[in-house]
Amino acid sequence: MVMRSRIFWVMFCLSALVFVEGLNEYDSESLDVFVLQQAWKALARPYTGRLYRVHLPANFSAMEVSVIRLRSRSLWAKGVNFSHIYIPPGTLTDPHVKRLAIVYENLGNLSSDYYKVPGFSLVSPVLGFMAYDGTNLSSLGNLKINFSILNEPISVHFPGNFSPKQENDIKCVTFGDDGSVQFSNMTTPNVCFAKGQGHFAAAVPAQPMRKQRWWKWWAVGFGSGFAGLVMVVVAVLAIVKVVKTKKLEEMERKSENSEALNSILISGSKVPTATMIRTQPVLENAYVP
Repeated sequence: MVMRSRIFWVMFCLSALVFVEGLNEYDSESLDVFVLQQAWKALARPYTGRLYRVHLPANFSAMEVSVIRLRSRSLWAKGVNFSHIYIPPGTLTDPHVKRLAIVYENLGNLSSDYYKVPGFSLVSPVLGFMAYDGTNLSSLGNLKINFSILNEPISVHFPGNFSPKQENDIKCVTFGDDGSVQFSNMTTPNVCFAKGQGHFAAAVPAQPMRKQRWWKWWAVGFGSGFAGLVMVVVAVLAIVKVVKTKKLEEMERKSENSEALNSILISGSKVPTATMIRTQPVLENAYVP
């Protein structure tokens, strides 16, 4: 029995490791599943109408996740305003459920990793919310519900302020569950409007990269190469000069230690000559007539 428990635990750890490794591929669907699992843990003993913060592993510390459990009649009568998302009164769940759980996401610095907008740059974090049947917490996530809005739309309020240069170009971006991307104009500063759950962001057209002329790069490369060549030549000349100087010093030192010879001119050329005989000749026979 103990052996089976250990095997089960090892298999569970390996499965969790594989799942987390899969998240490193920045798949938004896998991220939503992972967030839902963490939100289910935060609702172990929930109070209806209270917002709970969901704790995530360290590698997801840039994200903010929270979850709230509501009665459908409370949503219809009062709406709900939490974490930059405002769902107005007069909102129905589709299909109708007694209680619902709403999971909120703020991807923060991870926004551009999980959500791409071709030709645009994100200027806000991606904010999202998903609604599930919360009547039975043991089956949370089995039924994903939509909203039927009768009055004003859902509003998504982005934190921070956009620069004046961006205000005219900002677009509201809605990311669908099927991977679709929809654009709309931002009519209210820092606010986008939605008809249902999903993920939302603000984006501006990407600035095209300025193309440098090829001759500029050629000039820079030629200048760098020429400067390098000059440095090499200067270094070689300096080394040659040092070697010659040392040789001359050595020759001077040797000449100082030796005796200087006179020179005479023979056929237009100077040749060394001795001024006297250093050693007197000695005759083999000392007899002098």
